[in-house]
Amino acid sequence: MLPTILDLASLKEAYATGLSPLDLVEEIIARLKASDDPAIFITMTQDDDLRAAARELLAKAPEVNSLPLWGIPFAVKDNIDVAGLPTTAGCPAFAYHPEEDATVVARLKAAGAIVIGKTNLDQFATGLNGTRSPHGAPRSVFDRNYVSGGSSSGSAVAVASGLASFSLGTDTAGSGRVPAAFNNLVGIKPTPGLVPNVGVVPACRSVDVVTVFAATVGDGIAVRRIMEGYDIRDPFSRHAVPASLPSSGPRIGVLDGAEREFYGNKEVEALYDAAIERAKSLGATIVPFDYAPFRQAAELLYNGPWVAERLAAVKGFLATNAGDFDPTVRTIIEGAKVYDAVAAFEGRYRLEALRQRTKAEWEKVDFLMLPTSPTTYTVEEMQADPIVKNGHFGRYTNFANLLDCAAIAIPAGFDANGHLPAGVMLVGSAFTDEALAPFADAMHRALSAGMGKDRTAKLPEASRVAPASDDFVPIVVVGAHLSDMPLNHQLTEPGGYRVKICRTDGSYRLFALPDTTPPKPGLVRDPGFAGKGVEVEVWALPPAAFARFVQNIPAPLGVGMITLDDGSGISGFLCEVHAITGAREITEFGGWRNYVHAANPTA
Repeated sequence: MLPTILDLASLKEAYATGLSPLDLVEEIIARLKASDDPAIFITMTQDDDLRAAARELLAKAPEVNSLPLWGIPFAVKDNIDVAGLPTTAGCPAFAYHPEEDATVVARLKAAGAIVIGKTNLDQFATGLNGTRSPHGAPRSVFDRNYVSGGSSSGSAVAVASGLASFSLGTDTAGSGRVPAAFNNLVGIKPTPGLVPNVGVVPACRSVDVVTVFAATVGDGIAVRRIMEGYDIRDPFSRHAVPASLPSSGPRIGVLDGAEREFYGNKEVEALYDAAIERAKSLGATIVPFDYAPFRQAAELLYNGPWVAERLAAVKGFLATNAGDFDPTVRTIIEGAKVYDAVAAFEGRYRLEALRQRTKAEWEKVDFLMLPTSPTTYTVEEMQADPIVKNGHFGRYTNFANLLDCAAIAIPAGFDANGHLPAGVMLVGSAFTDEALAPFADAMHRALSAGMGKDRTAKLPEASRVAPASDDFVPIVVVGAHLSDMPLNHQLTEPGGYRVKICRTDGSYRLFALPDTTPPKPGLVRDPGFAGKGVEVEVWALPPAAFARFVQNIPAPLGVGMITLDDGSGISGFLCEVHAITGAREITEFGGWRNYVHAANPTA
């Protein structure tokens, strides 16, 4: 008997004790047919195609749980491409049939996950409420009169109602966080550029982020780690430079004075105050800060020239199909026509001035804790005043991507009547994605509010996020263990995390080793060689996991000291010299990932 909420730990345990992916697929089919919310999906994967996907997984990876997401069902927001299913962005006339998966979907499928369908959204990802769709409005899993949040509406409801283990959303203004708050879920919003947007219909291309809805912080982080990684085809993709945070006693910035705005919702305000007390009980130091410059930056997203990016994304379609737009979405996008190039530069100058002002606030704190949304509304209330009330939802979310932040949204509990949930966000500076996770997980576990619609569910110990430890052992990886490569799960599954992407010094050469499965390179030091260095990643593993990992490294590979371009030395993968006889040298590519992509551009 599967639990109501299909968290990763519970499913992996079920598989380990006899459940088959075919059994899981039949359960998903039954749950989809029994669902009482017809607006969750735009297109569902056909029953026989789900069964075929399960059989294909068993043929490719017959060993139980042999892939990081072996047999895990997930849903995809319908502005993200899935080969074989139409992409509509919530507008039937816009629909097209992609031949390839979006990069994030391809990586998740390669990790063993199974797509169950494409989910509903505010049309063209324009909205935070979930009512702007010709396919209807998904509803809060706790009260059908209330909005689900958007624009990733169906994605959140799919997970919160037990139809998927996790789902993908997108977040420009808060769309990967607000629906999490309204459905008692975790929302993972990566730093812009950490997760590639190849195969994603843009809203505001320069700040869009693919997000994860999950039952626990640990689940969401595990999925994000698989999705992340540089993709040269995305002009905004970036190599991560992970930032650290204190492992104990963090300074947390909270709202104070006039900047505390809940639009009369005393219940959400009380839950925010309770979250502050919970953070104190976990050892945090609470620091009131001035939210004003963050709020003013947030206002630029919808009341500044960034709305012109929404027009840039659909201008050709709008010119010929204006009548196919949701009226509110059309009003917002057509409003961009008042902005010109001068306004765009002026907006950029304004944002940078505000960024300078926020630096003084960041110096006071390690990260921020804000309400995910200050209030909620019924569908009827939202439709009666769709722009103003939608704007209320984004008061504390809109700034995050403009100011290059990472964020994790977590449940904050239910109102006094146990009726509706609310949420809080932990927001950190760029690339604190990993560092925010332990405290976010501790906050979620201290709440005891269940997962999704199951308020009594206990968060599994297997998904607990361990705090960063100075005892972790670093190791340099160069090939199949890199992020998004086939063996990366051997680092992530025992709790490893990526420290940084960097290069060796110029004395190293790289070779493609023949007859290796999966394909692997060999890194060799040649003291007389003067190259540009080879791109590598530094990972950190718990000591016991490091020992097991090193013991299982197959010849001709081994572990030795590698000198990085900053002069430091860290243990990592090296190759025995005899093994490169006859092997192709690929040093000119600068690293294994570049070589793989050159050999197979769609990989």
